[in-house]
Amino acid sequence: MPDIPPQGSIGLRPVRITAKPPHRAPRLTVLTARPPPPTRPVLALLTAVNLRPMKILIATNNPAKVREIHAVLATCDQNAPVVQWLSLSDLPSPIPEPEESTDPGATFLQNATLKATYYARMSHMWALADDSGLEVDALHGEPGVHSAYFDRAAAHLPRAARDAANNAKLVAAVQHIPIEQRTARYHCVMVLAGEDGVLETAHGLFEGLILDQPRGPGGFGYDPYFLIPDLQMTAAELSADHKNRISHRGMALRAMSEQIEMLLTRSNQ
Repeated sequence: MPDIPPQGSIGLRPVRITAKPPHRAPRLTVLTARPPPPTRPVLALLTAVNLRPMKILIATNNPAKVREIHAVLATCDQNAPVVQWLSLSDLPSPIPEPEESTDPGATFLQNATLKATYYARMSHMWALADDSGLEVDALHGEPGVHSAYFDRAAAHLPRAARDAANNAKLVAAVQHIPIEQRTARYHCVMVLAGEDGVLETAHGLFEGLILDQPRGPGGFGYDPYFLIPDLQMTAAELSADHKNRISHRGMALRAMSEQIEMLLTRSNQ
């Protein structure tokens, strides 16, 4: 510091001279974009490590069900391409059908569980099975779990002839009942199983009324006689896409697809 003259020597007040602090550049705040949260953790994981997709077997010999299931799954893209869906016809050797339960009190859940666990053990992969049928309130829930073989006398016939016999028996059973009292629903229960047992379940309902005369060229089973009151159309009059959006099987499949994605996510964490 320079010398300061004694006070009064030249009539000036003392002045203290201090050095200015060095110049500092202003602090910069660097903004970086945050990556979006992962919406497809399973897809990202499998893509990153190039894993093969999980194989899941569609455990039914009903070709109409297989077509419906594939059509619905095509709209449930959560699991594509991490899941490869196979039908029984894709297997290198056929698997015999499991024996049906003879328990008169069997439920859709019990039957679907029996099929899913059986095919999972036999194929050594995850298996998706459903059990579904028509429940008519005025018939105390019949044909219910016996919908595919409602007319037991036709059990040996090809599927189309068996469907016709089942429908004839149904119409005969409700003829004396006013149509507004013929409330009914399709009920579908789906079970996903591995070799160690059940992994997930899902179900769906589809409400309607039973007609005396068939209407519509589509669908299968009881569809031509199953009227959806809000649409005034039978299930057989709907387009395949429309039916899959509102049907019992479509509802159950969409729920199951979400559960499969969560299963795969947990298994890869």
